[in-house]
Amino acid sequence: MINWSTIDTVLLDMDGTLLDLHFDNFFWTSHLPKRFTDIHGGELAHVKGRLIDRIMSERGSLNWYCMDYWSQQLDVNITALSVEVADKIRMLPTTARFLDALKASGRDIWLVTNSHQDGLRIKLEKTGLNTWMHRIISSHELSLPKEDRGFWPALHRHWPFDPAKSLLIDDTATVLDAAADFGVGQLLTITRPDSQSPPRPNLSYPALNSFDDIMPIPQRTPRQ
Repeated sequence: MINWSTIDTVLLDMDGTLLDLHFDNFFWTSHLPKRFTDIHGGELAHVKGRLIDRIMSERGSLNWYCMDYWSQQLDVNITALSVEVADKIRMLPTTARFLDALKASGRDIWLVTNSHQDGLRIKLEKTGLNTWMHRIISSHELSLPKEDRGFWPALHRHWPFDPAKSLLIDDTATVLDAAADFGVGQLLTITRPDSQSPPRPNLSYPALNSFDDIMPIPQRTPRQ
């Protein structure tokens, strides 16, 4: 599926790639509407539909991922509400085994996420993903979402890497499209970002059922 001999840097998405997207789906479609009605009142079914429509209107923008933005827009503390259900944050089944093998191979491992810094902090505290990473980047640091064609050149300017010798694994096709335009050499997606949902059909990039599909991982070829 990939040619490991050409890969020096592995760029990894977080939610839906390393972590189970079920937490995020549950939070935004179930927990937030319920807690919103607790705080502001209203009929749950109506509130849920209105909130989801409002949130979806920002899809693909940096606002979509910004906990500060939604706290202000909805007059609730999104970070605090996330902590209430943080026990649902977990890695996908083969994530730890994959990251162990990747680190042992000698490659650079970068977490490149659209997660807002508060959400990122909560998830790192819960999962320990940071222990495997050589670099952790939130798109909020660059004021651009990963879907934006400007994100990848900005990432490269701030933290240089060789895109031709890089692998990106991400569950979002528009992110992979932007990375492909920038010249990231190898691209993979995930068939089942949410463990509670069925596998996604007809994906536009080669897809992993689990990280076992691309293991074992050989040692990186020493640089000349």
